[in-house]
Amino acid sequence: MAIACWAIPLRLPIVYSARALIRPYFIFIGLFQSWDMFSPIPKNANVYVEAIIIYQDGNTRTWAFPRVEHLSLAERYSKERYRKYIDNLKDDNYSALWPDAARYVARLNNTRSSPVKMVLFVRYWSAIIRQRDGTFSSDPWNEHIFYSYRVAPGDLTS
Repeated sequence: MAIACWAIPLRLPIVYSARALIRPYFIFIGLFQSWDMFSPIPKNANVYVEAIIIYQDGNTRTWAFPRVEHLSLAERYSKERYRKYIDNLKDDNYSALWPDAARYVARLNNTRSSPVKMVLFVRYWSAIIRQRDGTFSSDPWNEHIFYSYRVAPGDLTS
């Protein structure tokens, strides 16, 4: 019943009241979903984000946010929040998230011998093209560094 109240696309006062009651629980357990995934225009590209970590000694490392297609069924359930987070992180409208995400990635990848100097976020995308026969194909992958963050020493402590 809770999922139906949350997802049903009706604009009725009783539905709004039910959503207000269940909202804290749905946000906490990650079950929220909006209809914008399906309409008015479904997503027409495969997109993912990775981070390039540059260390003080010049070494680099690539770090990937969890991607659904690389996770087991159990991991998909527990890491669904990451997918939703990355859907927003890759979007320029949510650029306010970028500094905190970069600090998080820097802390995860910090080594005592050579601290993290910089974090770059790279957006990869491939357009999904509908063919005349109704099938779909994808364009070659594109990439773009959309954010760079110079790590301060205080960023590396939790």
